[in-house]
Amino acid sequence: MFDNKSILITGGTGSFGNRFIKYILDNFEPKKVIVFSRDELKQFEMQQQFKHSAIRYFIGNVRDKERILTAMRDVDFVVHAAALKQVPAAEYNPMECIKTNIMGAQNVIDAAIEAGVKRVIALSTDKAANPVNLYGATKLASDKLFVAANNIAGAKGPRFSVVRYGNVVGSRGSVVPFFKQQLAEGLEKLPVTHPDMTRFWLPLIQGVEFVVKNFSRMQGGEIFVPKIPSVAIVDLVEALTGSRDYDVIGIRPGEKMHEIMVPEEVSHQTIEFSDHYVITPAISFFEKELDYFTNRLGETGKKVTEGFEYHSGTNPDFLTVEQLRELDKTAEYMD
Repeated sequence: MFDNKSILITGGTGSFGNRFIKYILDNFEPKKVIVFSRDELKQFEMQQQFKHSAIRYFIGNVRDKERILTAMRDVDFVVHAAALKQVPAAEYNPMECIKTNIMGAQNVIDAAIEAGVKRVIALSTDKAANPVNLYGATKLASDKLFVAANNIAGAKGPRFSVVRYGNVVGSRGSVVPFFKQQLAEGLEKLPVTHPDMTRFWLPLIQGVEFVVKNFSRMQGGEIFVPKIPSVAIVDLVEALTGSRDYDVIGIRPGEKMHEIMVPEEVSHQTIEFSDHYVITPAISFFEKELDYFTNRLGETGKKVTEGFEYHSGTNPDFLTVEQLRELDKTAEYMD
C-alpha cells in the first residue's frame, strides 16, 4: 500500500514515530517518509539512526497550519501522532494542551484537505473515553474533529479515521521504563498510585501494525480499537521485582483507576470484529450511509450487545505475572 507513496507523520520523533518509520522502511518502498516535529535534537538523533534516502525532516509545530501545509505537499497518507500527552502536565498547563491537541488537530485536518491527501489516521488514547482529565478531554475533542472532517472534506476529499489504544509498553514516559529506572537507582519499593489500578497493555510494534492495517481497512469516520489485554499494577510490580511490596503514593491529578476504550454510551454505535472494535460515527457522511459492518479488506463484524463496555478492569483478558515477564524480555524500550 505504501510502495512509491509519500507518508507524513506528525510528532514523528516520538516512540510511535520511530517504530512506525522503521516498520515502513522495512516492509515497503515509499517515495518519501516525512518526519514532522518541533524537536530538532530528536530529529538529529533520528538522522543518525535512519540512513535512508526516502526520509525527509521538517521542523514545525502542528499549531502552525502553514508549515504543516508546506510539509504535506504531494503527500498521500498522514499519521497524526503529535500531542501533549502527560496527564499532570496538562492539568497544570491546560491552554497549552488545548492549543496542541485540539487546535493542532484542526490544523492537520485543514492542511490535509487543502493538500489533497488521500487518507489520514489520528492516534487517540483510552483516556479520550469518558474523560476525567484535560488530556483525555482534548483527545476526545480531537477524535470528534477527525470524524467530522469527513463531512468537511466531501465525497472526493481525504478520508479521516482514528485509532484508539491503551498504554504502549516501553514508550517514553510510560510506567515500565520509569519503574526500571527507579530500581536501577536502588529504590527498594516501587511507587504505586493505587493497588487496584488496571491498564490496557499494548506492545509498541503491535500498535504500529494496527495503525498500518487500518489504512487498508478504513472507509472514513471509524474509531478503531484493538482487542488487547489488561494489566493489574500490582502484577506488574511483582513481574519486575519478584515481590508485591510497594509504596502507595496516591492517585495523581487527573488519573483514573481504570481505563475505558469503548464506553457503554456508544455501545449502539460499536461493531465487533475478530481482533478489534469499530466505533462508528453518530453522523452520516457524503449524503449516503456507509456499511461499516464490512471493511475495505472484506472483514465482517457484528453489533455488540446493548450496554457493552470495553473496560480495563472488567476485560476478560489479563496478563499474568509470568506473561508480563516474558513480554518484558521482548519489549522495545525507547530512550
